[in-house]
Amino acid sequence: MNLNMLVSLMGGIGFFMLGMRLMTDGLKYAAGDSLRNILKKSTSTRVMGICSGAFITTMAQSSSAVSVAVIGFVNAGLMEFGQAVSIIYGSNIGSTTTAWLVSLIGFRVKIKLFALPLIGLGMLVRLIDPESRKAALGDAAAGFGVIFVGIDILKSGFAGLGQNIDIASFAGGGFTALVIFVALGFLMTCLMQSSGASIAIILTAAVGHLIPINDAAAAIIGANVGTTSTAVLAVIGSGPDAKRLAGAHVIFNLITGAVALLILPMLIYFLDEFERFFGLENSPATLLSLFHTTFNVLGVMLLYPMTGHLVRFLKGRWHTVDEDEAVPHFLNKHVLNMPVMAVQSMAMELTRIGSIARHMAQGAISLQDVPTSRLRLDKNIVDKLILEVEKFSVRLQRTNLPTAVDRHLPNCLRVAGYYRSVAEISLDVANYKGREHVLPENQELRENVLNFLKDTVVLLGRSDQSLDDYDSAACQTYAFELKHTKYNDLKLKLLLAASRGEMKVRGAVHLMEILAKIRRLGEQAEKGARYLAEIRKFKDD
Repeated sequence: MNLNMLVSLMGGIGFFMLGMRLMTDGLKYAAGDSLRNILKKSTSTRVMGICSGAFITTMAQSSSAVSVAVIGFVNAGLMEFGQAVSIIYGSNIGSTTTAWLVSLIGFRVKIKLFALPLIGLGMLVRLIDPESRKAALGDAAAGFGVIFVGIDILKSGFAGLGQNIDIASFAGGGFTALVIFVALGFLMTCLMQSSGASIAIILTAAVGHLIPINDAAAAIIGANVGTTSTAVLAVIGSGPDAKRLAGAHVIFNLITGAVALLILPMLIYFLDEFERFFGLENSPATLLSLFHTTFNVLGVMLLYPMTGHLVRFLKGRWHTVDEDEAVPHFLNKHVLNMPVMAVQSMAMELTRIGSIARHMAQGAISLQDVPTSRLRLDKNIVDKLILEVEKFSVRLQRTNLPTAVDRHLPNCLRVAGYYRSVAEISLDVANYKGREHVLPENQELRENVLNFLKDTVVLLGRSDQSLDDYDSAACQTYAFELKHTKYNDLKLKLLLAASRGEMKVRGAVHLMEILAKIRRLGEQAEKGARYLAEIRKFKDD
């Protein structure tokens, strides 16, 4: 290989990757939120998810971009993990359109007559209206042209290389050669972070008779598996569902690639006969494009029936503390046909939720800084457990409930609402306290504020209906005194201090906002315990 050949190959690869970048970014910007909305809405069924994944990838010309976007949706909680898996299936099918563009246009059309005017037109649109979506479409059109300029350069480079070097001879023959070319395709995609660029190189090498069809097909399998590297990199530091989705992507591509490699000679033979039977042009590029699409479709057909098992398998991986603690301990679907026991189960789960919420409240009152990671973690746990209680309640309502049981279900949801409020207010209190030093400088007033905080902590401790000495009436009386006597007295003292200039008005207002939230913490916790105690009495009847 001389210097001119090396420069041609490097330049061709660079042009292709630049074109892919321009076209992908241009299509994404031109579409705006449309692609995002399609991904979020078109996942009502697995088939719809596969179709939308294939369509979006075809439009964006980047399976990596779609994978990263879907991972972002899952990590943000905007899409369920099961829905996202079907989109990953579809994106693998959609990614095969790059090979078809290369084979149907790149090797059939005179590049100068097609690509150069497209580049000029695209840049003209960009110059005329640089701030609109039309400019993004101009970038996409120019990128499309640049892709084929790169292919033209690659063709000339590989043509010269093919006369001097027989790459296939280095790998030997048989199954070992196929494995080597799989590794080569995988490595190229990992290094360039573009399966499209890898496949364009492979197709160009095959058309230039630099490598045999079977070896080129093996390299395409490797490039297909290499697309998972982007997804793996994207989930570093992400949540567990995002990691599971990347795992689904890796598993799908590995299984699909392994099956394609095992049946490769037979599949190539079948596709070659298919082309002959239908009178299609028997070119290496078309055959390899057909191979790329076929084995991805076969992969979807193979894994589609096993998707439920795959989702359950991955759900058991990459667990976090909040996921483990957010698993209900007492809600069992087998007791749904026994309504009294089902209500007991809900009461026990609500007791556990109340304990977590009160612990959050006590921590928030004592914190001096912004919420700790533990406090935020507990909030997520409470939210997930309450969601499970609500789902359990809906399922219970669908059964034939006795009147006595039906009367208690609204109270269960009411208790869940109180404890959700406790968790939310706890975070608000901690955030308020983290903004500035809130205790007044006046020693007597400071003592009054601290006593109010201590009284609220006492109320939170008493508002645990699972305690043997829990007294609902006494707890309610204590909450009433805290709200209507102690809080109002403290509020009046703060207003007087502010009016006398003993503390800043802004500081007094800020402190009263915090105290109002703290007062509400105790109030919500007491109400939750009171209603929960009534439900537990039903348990003992």
